[in-house]
Amino acid sequence: MEHLEHDADAPRLRRSLKARHLSMIAIGGSIGTGLFLASGATVATAGPGSALLAYGLVGLMVYFLMTSLGEMAAYMPVSGSFQVYGSRFVDPAFGFALGWNYWYNWAITIAVELAAAAIVMHYWYPAVPGVVWSAAFLLLILALNYFSVKGFGEAEYWCSILKVITIIAFIVTGVLMIFGIMSEPAAHDFHPGLGVFHTGEAPFVGGLPAFIGVAMIVGFSFQGTELIGVAAGESSNPGETIPRAVRQIFWRILMFYALSILVIGLILPYNDPSLLKNGMEDVGASPFTLVFKRAGLAFAASLMNAVILSAILSAGNSGMYASTRMLYTLARNGMAPSVFARLSANGVPRNALYATTVIAGLCFLTSLANNNAVYLWLLNSSGMTGFIAWLGIAICHYRFRRAYLHQGYTLDDLHYRARWFPLGPLLAFALCMVIMLGQNYAAFTSAKVDWNAVVATYIGIPLFLLLWLGYKYRHGTRLVPLHAIELADYHPRLGRRDA
Repeated sequence: MEHLEHDADAPRLRRSLKARHLSMIAIGGSIGTGLFLASGATVATAGPGSALLAYGLVGLMVYFLMTSLGEMAAYMPVSGSFQVYGSRFVDPAFGFALGWNYWYNWAITIAVELAAAAIVMHYWYPAVPGVVWSAAFLLLILALNYFSVKGFGEAEYWCSILKVITIIAFIVTGVLMIFGIMSEPAAHDFHPGLGVFHTGEAPFVGGLPAFIGVAMIVGFSFQGTELIGVAAGESSNPGETIPRAVRQIFWRILMFYALSILVIGLILPYNDPSLLKNGMEDVGASPFTLVFKRAGLAFAASLMNAVILSAILSAGNSGMYASTRMLYTLARNGMAPSVFARLSANGVPRNALYATTVIAGLCFLTSLANNNAVYLWLLNSSGMTGFIAWLGIAICHYRFRRAYLHQGYTLDDLHYRARWFPLGPLLAFALCMVIMLGQNYAAFTSAKVDWNAVVATYIGIPLFLLLWLGYKYRHGTRLVPLHAIELADYHPRLGRRDA
């Protein structure tokens, strides 16, 4: 069995994250440009009815994944949880591939977010080169993660508060508009409500293909909720804080997303041409901006630009934390150079932080080449890896629960028990596979296959398989039998050893 994170004589990350940090970390990592910008495109593509249905279905999948992760993280709170769970519950080679896949996912996502931040800043300062903003924001994120985990947690907390306030203000404004209490006087022909929801072919537009396309975008929007698993090793009293965070996170996020989409669908017709503009340079066409403007709030564009910028930096900050801890965990388990396992005096894996920062420097390519082309390639190449991580959660939980019962332990001893097992992880696995494989099916159905788009979209799958099978071949690892999975050292009755 591989050396795992819980060894008592190894240097430890400090448990400094509180329950409020955990909840906001997941909210901050998942509520971002997917809601503030891409939500308009989802309504325009499939209509408000399909958009709501997609958010409900994908939200159900995320619910099962988060309860699965919550059960494992409350029982075994370790930093870089996916890698440890994959190695222990499935196969060391699977954990190796899962860890490097997740590190790559967030390291590249930092580059994507910094590239987006430079484009957003162009809205205010068009004469300043994007490389200046990318460098400045990268240094800011590095500083927030350099000194202590508290700096990361506090920054994420307040960025998330700003986003939550904006969403609540948007929903309240939208409801007032729907009931005719607030609207722009000049828009005398503007009548929000069910009439808008049923405009033209709405509420369901484009049939099943459009619905699948919307489901893919929605899935990307929810990514980031799994950050509580990565942060579990640094949370105070994880047996209580993690279950509490899991219970709160999903319902908060689903409420924000579902109500926001409903407001958009009741106010903005799906065939409004502005909804199709969802690039960073089109912040003025964000559905949030459009609704605020129709409510008579002329400063909406600048307001939303500031909120979108905070959302981008929040995602980049979360990505730096997640990828740094994953690289640290890989090194601790002998799956990455040992230099990345060193901790500073205040418990920060700074060498892993430096390495991740170098990779994030890929954002500078967007200032030296064509901004949109590089940005979209990075975005597409990192998207698949997030879904692979979700698949890993479902597989690990299925194996964990089976081993837990096989070894004679009782479910009553779990700090948090995921409901609907085994239906939950199996359904989440199936939905995740459908979304992954259908992510860019249009590239195959056109008259000429767009191989560049295919490679950019699906490159994560062969890379993951190469890592998995390569490690398995080199080290001769096998699927860990249920009776051999180590659980006793974390069992409440037998005494838990801190990670």
